[in-house]
Amino acid sequence: MTGALTRYRIMATIVGVLLIVLILVGMPLKYLLEDGTDAQQLGEWITTYLGVAHGWLYMIFLVTAFLLSRKAQWDPGFTIVTLICGTVPILSFWAEHRATARVRAEHPETAAV
Repeated sequence: MTGALTRYRIMATIVGVLLIVLILVGMPLKYLLEDGTDAQQLGEWITTYLGVAHGWLYMIFLVTAFLLSRKAQWDPGFTIVTLICGTVPILSFWAEHRATARVRAEHPETAAV
């Protein structure tokens, strides 16, 4: 259980940070600035490359979250909410905190993680 929780927490953090950078930095730079400026090109790079990286890493996040949900024996509703919250900037951190607290409460052997 400890390994599954650790993998989930790492992926949730990585995906959450990338989503914030993508949505709150890359998108505004790309679409709100004049074409061809250095900042606009940085936004283009962020949305292109970090967007692809985020997409692939999000798939890994989904798998790690699902595997944790099976090990922790979460009900389908809690699992679905946790998976969906991973798509919303900042909310993903709340979902990770919520899931970690639940696992620690229901499985005390994971409290050290």
